[in-house]
Amino acid sequence: MPKGPKGQKRPADVIGNAILVARIATEESAETPTKDIKEIRSRAGRSGGRARAKVLTPEMRKEIAKRAADKRLVKEPSEG
Repeated sequence: MPKGPKGQKRPADVIGNAILVARIATEESAETPTKDIKEIRSRAGRSGGRARAKVLTPEMRKEIAKRAADKRLVKEPSEG
């Protein structure tokens, strides 16, 4: 999907983009998410993480932590 000058997502087709620009110009639609929407999304992400943590068994948590540690400790091959 094409992006605007500030990285915002825009429709790929000409007509869809024209409609979006018209809505922004008439203030029917905001070009960027409001602070409230960002806060709601942030809270949703945190609550999803808490729900996942409740479901994981200690063995599953250990395996996830081990994989993460292995990824962090991977060393790049040294040059000759």
